[in-house]
Amino acid sequence: MATKIRLQRGGRKGYAVYRIVAADVRAPRDGKFIEKLGTYNPNTNPATVDLNFERALYWVGVGAQPTDTARNILKSEGVYMMKHLMTGVKKGAFDEATAQKKFDEWKSEKDKKFDNVRNAEEKAKKDAYAKNLEAEKKINEALAKKVADKKAALAAEAAEAEAAEAAEAEATEAVAEEAPAENAAEEAPAEA
Repeated sequence: MATKIRLQRGGRKGYAVYRIVAADVRAPRDGKFIEKLGTYNPNTNPATVDLNFERALYWVGVGAQPTDTARNILKSEGVYMMKHLMTGVKKGAFDEATAQKKFDEWKSEKDKKFDNVRNAEEKAKKDAYAKNLEAEKKINEALAKKVADKKAALAAEAAEAEAAEAAEAEATEAVAEEAPAENAAEEAPAEA
């Protein structure tokens, strides 16, 4: 029985999530499989892979042929690197501790690269947020200034209107006070 390591599609329309499985070549893509090796979510940046490393290494070791995408995933997770190192151990090029040390160095270097990608993405998001926030603050300050200018203009108009009313009222009072005095002066000579 020929065995393949391949992806089985899941998730929803427009948001595919895959299972990494070891399956018989004759089985349908989303059909029966021998063993589930992990999951792959390409929707995140960088893509999220949850892999049972030991079982994947076993299946690669016994000759299961991965599809192109599955091979790329296994390479990025280090399955092929470990297979290569274990071949060196079998041939006597170095011991198992040295192989594990080399693999750990390779894995830590790879993890640093992924961390740099994640940090750069987070920094870009924070910078974009800060830039948008600054632009919004400037817009809000401009609006606040317009509102303050408008309120000041309305207050000045109200003060001018009150001053005009007060001046008009004083003028009316002065005219009203002068009118009875004039009437009294006109009436006084008429009586004499």
